Amino acid sequence: MKIRLASAGHLSQLPPLGLYVHLPWCLRKCPYCDFNSHALREDARASRGGSHAPSGRVHVLRNAVHALHPVPSARRGEATDTAEATDTAEATDTAEAPDAAEAAPSAGADPGLDVGATSLPAALEQRYLAALQADLEAALPRVWGRSVQTVFIGGGTPSLFSPAAIEQLLAMVRARLRVAPNAEITLEANPGTFEADRFRGFAAAGVNRLSIGVQSFDDAALRAIGRVHDAAQARAAVALAAQVFDTFNIDLMYALPGQTLEMLERDLDTALSLSPPHLSCYQFTLEPNTYFARFPPPLPDDDLAAAMQDLVEARTAAAGLRQYEVSAYARDGHRCRHNLNYWEFGDYLGIGAGAHGKISSHECIVRQARLRHPERYMEAAVSPAGAVEEERVLSAADLPFEFMLNALRLVDGVPADLFEARTGMSTARIARMLDAGVRRGLLDEDPTRLRATALGRRFLNDLQQLFLEETR
Repeated sequence: MKIRLASAGHLSQLPPLGLYVHLPWCLRKCPYCDFNSHALREDARASRGGSHAPSGRVHVLRNAVHALHPVPSARRGEATDTAEATDTAEATDTAEAPDAAEAAPSAGADPGLDVGATSLPAALEQRYLAALQADLEAALPRVWGRSVQTVFIGGGTPSLFSPAAIEQLLAMVRARLRVAPNAEITLEANPGTFEADRFRGFAAAGVNRLSIGVQSFDDAALRAIGRVHDAAQARAAVALAAQVFDTFNIDLMYALPGQTLEMLERDLDTALSLSPPHLSCYQFTLEPNTYFARFPPPLPDDDLAAAMQDLVEARTAAAGLRQYEVSAYARDGHRCRHNLNYWEFGDYLGIGAGAHGKISSHECIVRQARLRHPERYMEAAVSPAGAVEEERVLSAADLPFEFMLNALRLVDGVPADLFEARTGMSTARIARMLDAGVRRGLLDEDPTRLRATALGRRFLNDLQQLFLEETR
């Protein structure tokens, strides 16, 4: 479906360009995840005509949650009955039940599934790479001649792809795009797919930054949120990343089911002891169309979650990691350039199943979305129809909110004149809303910068909403 709206102003100069590549498969779907990710073994079982129903695996995950924070057994019984009656065949449209057998091997595994596999089948890799190549080639006219400053390979679990496949992917990209010599090339990795030779292979393939999805160093917490790795694997993966890569990121979550302030303190102790150059720390939330949205675990209340955020900010600052975005902390020279480009309303081409992109021309700004399901994506990408499912030209009414949705996440904000440079619109267009933000103490009074105050960062949704209300 294509939606075309009236475009905004003229851009005198195009913004920096990044490339996002989505690799959609995981060992299994985490119960809190609303990303476009697909359980590899569920896909494999479906291709053999097996059932997608969650069956008894649901009980294992629920038991892990209740081990952290018990709830009355009657409530558990109601949730269990509902879970087993629910059809979860479409992972992207419904709340897919996680394969908890992977998190607790003693519960047993599904017949015919290789519970030790940490790689995609070679034939599937090659088919997906062919689809990515076709997708990229179809998109080339929109970005022809522009230099790519960053590449981010996300998912899913991209580290399920072999180093040889990642090398093939990057060679394919370099053959078709002008990738800057100093480009930041990030790969997301799961400690559950950790192998020493694999990490070294990714570096040899051209990856120069690794982002490791640790989430917690507490085994009970990891089981409660359905992760496939344990704390020992997480520590080993981070230690090896520090040896192999010049820069890397640790992803942590706080306000996890049943988590206390002391538990978070221990997580931070472990993470900071590993001296990461970059730490991303996100508050755990319940997202629509996930398993946990249907069967929510007990979470810390708002006051405790706020105390946890304060603790994260204090501990990272003391360790020399400066907060530069709502959830991002880095040492000097180690900020994520790809994400900074998002937050500064730069351009990015997105390829792969479910990938989104934003591409500017001198006349308009276009957002695109690819087909989400991997099978449909692979079929469409190599067909004349192509893989783009939705395309829309942003209107003048869209741009203030879209710009502020990104820029106000940055602790230092952005220069005020960046709004005009990236949208083609004068700041006079949003003067009343800027004034309202300043009056409420949510925006900095400095007219040369667009920057949220400390209060504005705590109530960021309210601040961003000002610009939505102005333009709708």
